[in-house]
Amino acid sequence: MPKKTIAQVDVSAQRVLIRVDFNVPLDGGKVADDTRLTAALPTIRSVIDRGGRAVLMSHLGRPEGKGYEEQLSLRPVAKRLGELLGQEVAFPSNDCIDDEAAAGVQALGDGQCLLLENLRFHKGEKRGDAEFAAKLASYGEIYCNDAFGTCHRADASMVAVPRTMAAKPRVIGFLVEREIKFLAEAITSPAKPFCVVLGGAKVSDKLPAIGNLLPKADSILIGGAMAYTFMKALGQEVGDSRVEADRLDEAKAILEDAARLRTDLHLPHDHICSTTFSETSGDIEVFEDSIKPGYMGLDIGPKTQTKFAQEILKSKTIVWNGPMGVFEWRPFRMGTKSVANAIADATAKGAVSIVGGGDSAAAAERFEVANKLTHVSTGGGASLAMLEGQTFEAVELIDDA
Repeated sequence: MPKKTIAQVDVSAQRVLIRVDFNVPLDGGKVADDTRLTAALPTIRSVIDRGGRAVLMSHLGRPEGKGYEEQLSLRPVAKRLGELLGQEVAFPSNDCIDDEAAAGVQALGDGQCLLLENLRFHKGEKRGDAEFAAKLASYGEIYCNDAFGTCHRADASMVAVPRTMAAKPRVIGFLVEREIKFLAEAITSPAKPFCVVLGGAKVSDKLPAIGNLLPKADSILIGGAMAYTFMKALGQEVGDSRVEADRLDEAKAILEDAARLRTDLHLPHDHICSTTFSETSGDIEVFEDSIKPGYMGLDIGPKTQTKFAQEILKSKTIVWNGPMGVFEWRPFRMGTKSVANAIADATAKGAVSIVGGGDSAAAAERFEVANKLTHVSTGGGASLAMLEGQTFEAVELIDDA
């Protein structure tokens, strides 16, 4: 069921309590990467440009709920957000629920914006505490969830607050709307052929996603260290490559399911390997199929790069989650780069491409293709959970359109 968005409610002279994801890196008391701030601007501007009063709440880092910690304060975020908006963003207190914070919210005028201090300075946020949520809920006449990166969590600001505000409008922002559109709706009925590209270190991280996508996909391409658990399950020699021995049976079952469902599951044919897990030391060699003892696979080889690119280029829907190798290191970046470029080329020819956050989003940025893809998700854990087919209580609580 489609959810009501911020564009569908009258916000004039109303306090809109917006859960944003401003969990950004700080360096020297300044925001080092404002991507998540920029992503929230359309929703914030929709409120203040229509005469609403934007009350923003977010977490930052992983404080343990023991009170104020200067190095994890959102104050520098408020300053940078103000620069992006072209107007002051109020930051009334070092505590999100004290009297000063409440007074700041009450003093907010039409078209103005305020950011509360880090929610996780209180234990009640991670615990989903109802009393903590009630204090936050008192700040708004409308609740808006625009924090996709935490949609899979049951934090107070994500679940208990909208539950407390059940009698008031509860909507999603434009960022969450877009994430749901691509990560849920596009995958439910993808244009065919549908290709899934999976990588990263651990099979265990991706098993639920593979299980959900396997019956829907025409092809699944598996790279990264997780490929070696599948190869080991087939009885292939993988040298010193990373293998999750406790997942071999599950990997074998997936291979059998792929055959039964007639889904083409592609593993690497060749491998760029090294004798050490290092960018600058060790002997590097390319192996086909079997990997010699003493060597570990750190990237897909040139033949696999070509094969994967061919599969991607003939697809109409592409989902990518996880790099093909240690792309941060120069000797092992070409596998991930070739996949990123192939997805960009397929998109230019009309395919829908969806990147599921985390390392693959970072790779898309590094190889300068992020703006050439249909959608790059902002939420690592949340995007993977949605690829697994999970439903989020934080979204279910939002009013239906």
